[in-house]
Amino acid sequence: MRQVDPESVGLCAERLERLDAHLKAYVDDGRLPGWQVLITRRGRIAHNRCYGQRDVEGGKPVKTDSLFRIYSMTKPIVSVALMMLYERGLFQLDDPIDRVLPAFKDMTVFVGGDAEHPQTVSAERGITYRDLLTHTAGLTYGFMQEHPVDALYRANKLNSPRLTNAEFVERLGALPLRFQPGSRWSYSVATDVIGHLVEVLSGERLDQFLEKEIFSPLGMQDTAFSVPPGQLDRFSACYEYTGPGRYRRQDGVEDSTYREPPAFLSGGGGLVSSAVDYARFCQVILGGGAFEGVRLLGRKTVDLMGLNHLPTGGDLTSMGQPVFSETRYDGIGFGLGFSVVLDPAKAQVTGSPGELAWGGMASTAFWIDRSEDLAVVFMTQLLPSAAYPLRRALRVLVNQALID
Repeated sequence: MRQVDPESVGLCAERLERLDAHLKAYVDDGRLPGWQVLITRRGRIAHNRCYGQRDVEGGKPVKTDSLFRIYSMTKPIVSVALMMLYERGLFQLDDPIDRVLPAFKDMTVFVGGDAEHPQTVSAERGITYRDLLTHTAGLTYGFMQEHPVDALYRANKLNSPRLTNAEFVERLGALPLRFQPGSRWSYSVATDVIGHLVEVLSGERLDQFLEKEIFSPLGMQDTAFSVPPGQLDRFSACYEYTGPGRYRRQDGVEDSTYREPPAFLSGGGGLVSSAVDYARFCQVILGGGAFEGVRLLGRKTVDLMGLNHLPTGGDLTSMGQPVFSETRYDGIGFGLGFSVVLDPAKAQVTGSPGELAWGGMASTAFWIDRSEDLAVVFMTQLLPSAAYPLRRALRVLVNQALID
């Protein structure tokens, strides 16, 4: 993508300095190690700034080609991969997944007791593809530590990096669900299951499918499940919040687990990427499924993914539980792989109805505003994402610079 003067695509350069000043303060007072923010409008890069260190101990600055762990920003990419297979007629959204993943036949639902003595009943129906895409399948995450089913995930070592995708699904299918499929929203390992579905339906490993069908066609050369040895000098260290204005090194560069391809190809959180690569992915959604002559999805499929698919038609607050993020979920629904703004007034932040977004555990974030032909990618490496209210502030600081 070509970089242009912000004014030529309806953004005020002077007002964008407010964005940079706000983010610089996070580094200068010790809240963040470093960051990059990239804004595209009308298919052009209007703003691409970085500041601070990608490796504090090594004194290495963030650059516009730095690589970052994107964690849950993997989810929209893998959801698109599944919807590409949907367009090939391989399933319908309301099909039960146990037709191709037998591990999910005859599921049970937790109704009482504890992790050591769970009380369960039979699931009223099978988990569907839409349940997975919308996080309404009844699955959870073990690290949330909010529910006995979370504890069962930990006890059964579902987070083991040694598991293959197939082994993960087999182990997961033997555990009870948190609730009846389709009845609530709960952020979960659902997209990891989607990753294995992509493998079974396509006959290829997830990394191979993504490279062949998405990354290579789009020119996303920096996006993968590991960092090649020759690119480690671009990779960012990851840090963990230890208190206001303090953090410590959580995962380095030369000693990072991302140096080698993993056994578990996490469709829910395993990718490394760059801001420019992720911006190219965003352009596909902005372009109704296509970018620079490469079509991944049909326009109507992208439209469908951007609708609110929560069973009640409500928002995430009414459908589920708080998640590990500083973001409010009033007025925010969920589509097929993305959050969806339903009511900016209820969400109490500037934005547009239909805006698609999500973020990663290390405080990365993106959003896509199709009505404004705008996409924003924010990269940093600080765990957890709830440490500071970055995402809400970013919405205000970017949208206040729109002048056309």
